[in-house]
Amino acid sequence: MRKAFSLVATGVAAALALTACGGSESSSSAVESLDPANPVTLTVGASPQPHAVILEYVADNLAADAGLDLEVVPFDDYVTPNIALDDGSIDANYFQHLSYLEAQIADQGYDFEHGEGIHIEPYAVFSEKHEDMADVEDGARVAITNDPSNQARALALLEDAGLLKDVPEDASVISLTDEQNPMKLDFVENQAELLVNDLSDPTVDLAIINGNYILDAGLNTDDALLVESLDNNPYANLLAWKTGSKDARIDKLEELLHSPEVKAFIEEQWPNGDVTPAF
Repeated sequence: MRKAFSLVATGVAAALALTACGGSESSSSAVESLDPANPVTLTVGASPQPHAVILEYVADNLAADAGLDLEVVPFDDYVTPNIALDDGSIDANYFQHLSYLEAQIADQGYDFEHGEGIHIEPYAVFSEKHEDMADVEDGARVAITNDPSNQARALALLEDAGLLKDVPEDASVISLTDEQNPMKLDFVENQAELLVNDLSDPTVDLAIINGNYILDAGLNTDDALLVESLDNNPYANLLAWKTGSKDARIDKLEELLHSPEVKAFIEEQWPNGDVTPAF
């Protein structure tokens, strides 16, 4: 398994840098079958945690016997992995849930397909000012993602805590009415990867943080004020690829990511449920 360099959130520049390195050697033509004696390369973009960690487990323990040589490319943001997939720099990516993927397809015109859910990272609310959600007062300042699909998810979490009411599924901080935001919460929007920094801002009461960035920052949902429920959770992360590019390599990786071995690895690696199998 080869692990490529990490890309930070620098938009197109990062994607172009990756393009210069090229995708996998076999990405130019479909692979019809796999031979463990002659493994073929599959280049997959992923968030460093937990996605790349899971892929590295597959690469080190399962891929070779399946005829795969996985090259994992870590991305530190939520934008460049789909840019890289679209321009052919990578063969697949593994970092997003279906709601985000569908929003990206609608907004950016991507022509992508996807597999089944692999794992769930519950959203969580953290604070360095409060020890309980009941301590949050009117006018509290809340750091929240500027990504629409995850912003609606975060608002639903606040509704579950009783801070908001009657919030529609497609809500945003801009669309909230006075009736839906009776506590007059003051929302501060930021990129998802920067919300951990907002947590230490003395003017911020609450920060709602995505699961992978919780792991990156060394935080633990055991210390969160509120954690998203896993029951009927629709935000399972999945493998995505360009429409028409699915071949034996992607089929095999999709199979391995849903294997009993990967399920057991996730449960052992994150026993407190910070990452939970979705199959």
